Amino acid sequence: MDKIYALNLRHLDALSVIARAGSMSGAAEQVSLSQPALAQAVGKLERNLEIRLFERAAAGMRPTVSGQAWIVRVEHALRYLTQGVRLVRRSARLAPLDHIERRVSMIQLRALVAVENFSSYAVAAEQIGLSQPAVYRAVRELQDALGAELLVRAGRAVRPTDLASRFVRFVRLMLAELRTGLDEIAAGKHGGGRISIGTLPMARSVFLPDLLARFAQEHPGASVEVREAPYGELLIALRHGDIDLVIGGAMRYPAPANDVDQEGLFDDELSIVGNSAHPLRHKQRVTIQDLLAYPWAVPALGVPMRRNWETLFRTHGVEPPTPRIECGSVLVTRGLMLKGEWLTLMSADQFLFERQVGALAEIPIEGGVLRRRMAMVRRSDWRPTAMQERFAAMAREMGEERTRLEVERSSQNSRR
Repeated sequence: MDKIYALNLRHLDALSVIARAGSMSGAAEQVSLSQPALAQAVGKLERNLEIRLFERAAAGMRPTVSGQAWIVRVEHALRYLTQGVRLVRRSARLAPLDHIERRVSMIQLRALVAVENFSSYAVAAEQIGLSQPAVYRAVRELQDALGAELLVRAGRAVRPTDLASRFVRFVRLMLAELRTGLDEIAAGKHGGGRISIGTLPMARSVFLPDLLARFAQEHPGASVEVREAPYGELLIALRHGDIDLVIGGAMRYPAPANDVDQEGLFDDELSIVGNSAHPLRHKQRVTIQDLLAYPWAVPALGVPMRRNWETLFRTHGVEPPTPRIECGSVLVTRGLMLKGEWLTLMSADQFLFERQVGALAEIPIEGGVLRRRMAMVRRSDWRPTAMQERFAAMAREMGEERTRLEVERSSQNSRR
């Protein structure tokens, strides 16, 4: 079982109260626990976390350095839960609930997250290792505590309400914050740490592998999870706290959500690409009209690369043709380029290896193509560990290096 689910929300909240009160006796009354019960709860937490949370003395109790760092993480985590409950109660036109962490349990939240994810009590029960009646009961108790219906039956399936999905997002953010706190504790004892990255096709060929290699050399004990998916899926995972960063997507204007920050890394030049035997490769000057004579494979409407492709034609005063193939897979598109006189628009990094072996080639056009700004995206309220912040800083450094090299190449070419 994920170690996070062994934590007791009420006991976590008590840590902040103890830190403020400066003593176990002063905190016990505020959290409605006896002093022996509170002392036992703190002792259990310290054993599970394998750290000392408080210095105990005759004058009272004060957090250790690692204890204070954990308490700060806990406070941020419980704030997410409070925000989620406030959303539920406000939507149901109910009065606010104080101290929600004393009214709900981790097992109830875990059950809801699983059912919301799988739309099935049976599958959720199997995934989290509980009986189906236990999952049903946990969700029912949580709904009773919140005063709102979160799941509705749809035949044999269970469908989360829109309110449930919005609430679960805050629960996931709470869990992510607690996991980050556990990572900090582990890193403090053993080194290492963990970061989860979402990536898109542009970055996965060159930039991200270079970044991962450099980071792994500097942080040999760190663990990096790389997740590849369409931008929309990665954005949802980022906003739910399932991943920490998205690297390799084009800057979106406006920003894709009001709770994420985009940071430009480097400019990427787009190329018109065809196979090495394409007729246009033998033409001395390729014009925009020449491009209209061949079939195109491009991403679907709404994708930045599709907009770039449309802009390519419109900046030359021509409406873009109807694409023969709409495809978001770079692998499929590269394969298609090898099968005939197809054309597409790609970053140079995306067909680097095919170009090196002479399978695909750039087709220069009179007037040049386009550039786009590649970005790193993070949650606005993300509080990274020192290791995670170093990863982000390294991405910036590599982006700056790439920009500097591109400027130097352009300068050398202009002098020739």
